[in-house]
Amino acid sequence: MIMVTGATGTVGREVVRLLAARGDAVAAVTRDPAAAFPAGVRRVVGDPSRPRSLDGELAGVRALLLSPRAVGAAAADLLASAAGHGVRRVVVLSAVTVEYGGGYRRFAAEFERVEAATRDSGLSWTFLRCADFAANSLAWAPQVRATGTARGVHGAAATSPVHERDVAEAAVLALRDEAHAGRAYPLTGPQSLTQYERARLIGAALGREVPFEEVPPEALRRALLAQGLPADVPDRLIGYAAACLAAPGPTTDALPRLLGRPARTFAAWAAEHASAFA
Repeated sequence: MIMVTGATGTVGREVVRLLAARGDAVAAVTRDPAAAFPAGVRRVVGDPSRPRSLDGELAGVRALLLSPRAVGAAAADLLASAAGHGVRRVVVLSAVTVEYGGGYRRFAAEFERVEAATRDSGLSWTFLRCADFAANSLAWAPQVRATGTARGVHGAAATSPVHERDVAEAAVLALRDEAHAGRAYPLTGPQSLTQYERARLIGAALGREVPFEEVPPEALRRALLAQGLPADVPDRLIGYAAACLAAPGPTTDALPRLLGRPARTFAAWAAEHASAFA
């Protein structure tokens, strides 16, 4: 069985869906007892940031997808519990900032601590160091629906946003195949794009222009918090945008090499999610 923490998150839900479609036994960890998963998926109601809540669920699990955002500061305890229950393998959703820098140092340090705890756990491991997700652009959706404009900081900041489904496919490979043990993959999209260019591609998907308007960081922070996003999200986005204004984020070929095909483009992501902005 494969256990997925963060099973209702951007990547986790895709991993659950892909594993279930392959017929793998999946345990999806969620804090929400009403969370819906594909048929055959075992719903595990628990809190991975409190590993003892999962003690009774780890028997028979051979591989674990660890989402640092779901686990918080409890990564080492969860990994120790997993090892004690016979889990053999862990795949960590990490960040490219561990390898390439960028953004506020404290956020990269969080991922570094999780990676260090994973190396010390005795489990076979793979790190998926992800660029900013294309799905982060959904933060613009309420603005685009209401005003037709995307608003953010540092419009010229350039990154290579990665499609969540590509990350999920890489995670499934790493969870199922020991050949990826001991590897750290920096996963990015195929093209470096500024914020202006992302807004233009969303507009192309909608069939109309979507301009990007720069706003002060504090204005963006207030808007994101008003949308109900977690308190750390504005600082993550603002800090990384500032860093990528000075030096664009990385673009790698890790996904094409892993998946045997080109990484999905942001234009493709925008077309798939156009209804969210309409």
